Amino acid sequence: MARFYKKQHENKGLAPGSLVFIGKQKIEEPRIRLLDYDKEHLIENQLQDISEGADLVNTDTVSWINIDGLHDTELIKQIGKSFNLHSLLLEDVLNTGQRPKMEDFDNCLFISLKMLRQDKEEEIILSEQLSLVLGKNFLLTFQERPGDVFDPVRERIRKHKGRIRISGIDYLAYALLDTVVDNYIHIVEELGERIEDLEVDILNDPTPEVMERINHMKREMNYLRKSIRPVREAILELTRSESPLIHENTYPFLKDLHDLSTHAVEAIDTYREMLADHLNLYNTTVSNKLNDIMKVLTIFAAIFIPLTFIAGVYGTNFKYLPELEFKYSYFVFWAVLIVVAAFMVRYFKRQKWF
Repeated sequence: MARFYKKQHENKGLAPGSLVFIGKQKIEEPRIRLLDYDKEHLIENQLQDISEGADLVNTDTVSWINIDGLHDTELIKQIGKSFNLHSLLLEDVLNTGQRPKMEDFDNCLFISLKMLRQDKEEEIILSEQLSLVLGKNFLLTFQERPGDVFDPVRERIRKHKGRIRISGIDYLAYALLDTVVDNYIHIVEELGERIEDLEVDILNDPTPEVMERINHMKREMNYLRKSIRPVREAILELTRSESPLIHENTYPFLKDLHDLSTHAVEAIDTYREMLADHLNLYNTTVSNKLNDIMKVLTIFAAIFIPLTFIAGVYGTNFKYLPELEFKYSYFVFWAVLIVVAAFMVRYFKRQKWF
């Protein structure tokens, strides 16, 4: 299955705002989870129907509703009606190949981005679509499957750590985005360590397997770049947003988040350049090894040229070769070969050809 681009033929020719799921179903039945809290109280449970969460919209508490599974278009449509969401927003939620972006609607902010994870067995980066809908006192998060990087945030809410329980819904959205970006940096750092270790292998043993590892790392870095670079743009738009849904106290955190995303993008660019240098170093090392081999073979060939000439002369079938009548001709012949070979070896060493 292609990772870089997903086929969009399912919605070909349809009107804008048509609700069509684009992607691969990753869960049997969608799951709806609720975290509703304020400074004093916390409710955490699993909802059977989205209307149970919609009833909390008009309360003063912070309501975080997480939906796992995007293939049920009827559920997405029901969520849109319950929270008065634009059809174009719902269309983007269902499109798992959507480019990361931020959009400001009349009653909410929409942010889509990629949540990344590492497949340790295949040694590849996998992603899933994550969409956040920030309302006045609710936050909807849409994921393709259960399992995410938000457990530290949930623990902070449960244990009343930090300022999250005394802050608004916009700070919760920031905390989730911050966790996603932190995970970006963690993945980039892990791949970066492996990329830096490649240099030793290139210099010591530039095998075809090392070349394949370089190409593999290049593909993964290109995938990271495609996934993370637009996130920086989306966060920048969020910091510039004048939406009343974002409190002025949250903007400094968003600017810090933009700095983190910039750090991740710059690290990716650095490692991509390093991989290009590794590729050049690999080609240079292989070329140098080939040159060394050719130099040794050339020296041996040069040494044997006069020896072959002498052997060729005395290996002819002429009947009269005066030297052959001499009693010690055979020994003289070998002595001449050895002297000539020794002279050439000494000459090559003095010229520092080897």
